[in-house]
Amino acid sequence: MSADAKPRRPHGKPSTTTQTPRPPRKSAEENSGRGADALQKPWAKAGYKAAVKTSPFQGKKPAADPKDPMHKPAAKVSAATLKQHRLEETKVQGENACRVCFTKRPQSVVKMYLEASMASKFADVMKYLAANKHAYHIVDSSELEKVAGSQHHGGVVLIVKRKPDLSLAAYLAANKHLKQDCLLALDGVGNPHNLGAIVRSCAHFGIKGVIMTQPYLLQSGAAARTAEGGVEFVEGLSCEHLPLALQLCKQAGYSLVTTSSHAGVSLYQSQLGSKVVVVFGEEMDGVSTQVANSTDVALQIPGSGQVESLNVSVAASLILGEWYRQQQR
Repeated sequence: MSADAKPRRPHGKPSTTTQTPRPPRKSAEENSGRGADALQKPWAKAGYKAAVKTSPFQGKKPAADPKDPMHKPAAKVSAATLKQHRLEETKVQGENACRVCFTKRPQSVVKMYLEASMASKFADVMKYLAANKHAYHIVDSSELEKVAGSQHHGGVVLIVKRKPDLSLAAYLAANKHLKQDCLLALDGVGNPHNLGAIVRSCAHFGIKGVIMTQPYLLQSGAAARTAEGGVEFVEGLSCEHLPLALQLCKQAGYSLVTTSSHAGVSLYQSQLGSKVVVVFGEEMDGVSTQVANSTDVALQIPGSGQVESLNVSVAASLILGEWYRQQQR
């Protein structure tokens, strides 16, 4: 053992070295205030105070960067724009009408409401709307009734963009090459269920257009539902004055036909032309005198006479069916 080395203390013997006892730990209460700050912050002993800066953005949301597309403010839509959108949209309700509308022009569908029971039948429509960032809502029958404005919604309602109206002049110019053509002209007929039934018959017999001063009525919810999808195949041909429109048709080579419950040629003894416009009036008063005077022939649908006349949509169906039959010969 070297001279500088200290001898080891044998095991079991207490040390005689005197140690300075540590001061007791201060409690949390005693460490509060400046004393605790002095222990944690050495600069506090010298009397310095830490400068704490407050961020100008504290408590505020950072302003959106106009160049960042993720932070652009939502565009404000004016009341006039919303009103215009509503005028450009209409409702299609009922399973068949909605299915045909989506098949013919899916891009026009804006939104869909449907009951849960119809979800499987319209799964493809829901998938299309989701892919194109359009909404669909599964609702109960009472909510769907509010959307449709009717109890007869058939479990599904589409909000769609209206088909644009086509002027009669534009139709005649585009179809002047046709050798066979039949159009309907409606004088004062406005009941949506009658309109829908007429359009359904038109689609069945291949009639391409209905001349009206208010063709948008053909696309009302009730008319479209009654038409069972027929509105997608029949154009509403707009005109400002029906007598002038009929003269325009006459100049284009169409014969003009109207109906009468009291006089006229029997429908089944007549020879309907290959190009014809059939004019129907409102059930109570019929066609106006001015319109009646411009037609070439009046047709009578024979019957028992036990009732005065047929519903306008039924009369239209019979005459269109006869015209179609004659053209097939």
